[in-house]
Amino acid sequence: MTSVLFVCVHNAGRSQMAAGFLQALGGDRVEVLSAGSEPGDSINPTAVAVMAEEGIDIAGNAPKLLTVDAVRESDVVITMGCGDACPVFPGKRYEDWELDDPAGQDIDVVRGIRDDIKGRIEALLASID
Repeated sequence: MTSVLFVCVHNAGRSQMAAGFLQALGGDRVEVLSAGSEPGDSINPTAVAVMAEEGIDIAGNAPKLLTVDAVRESDVVITMGCGDACPVFPGKRYEDWELDDPAGQDIDVVRGIRDDIKGRIEALLASID
């Protein structure tokens, strides 16, 4: 089973939406992790709302701190604006997804970010399979 780690700064929006999509679309084919270099206090409520529109519930998730072990144990590490905070280990697949931060954005902007993430997740799954 392939393990995928999504990392953003606060682990409250982008990485949570990506993890939600991968879990929903990948099922038991993948192990899904997410973390933040500076985790926030809670999940972005607008991200929760736009994911619910897709039938994916991320409301019960909580931001988690990025650890070296999480990176070491993952096969694929996808960063979303955390810059150099993510440790690099040889032999892992790294991707940096340039996505706008949904924090403070209105719901239509966050829907666009969600839809961008969904397309990237579908492409990621195709490359893993």
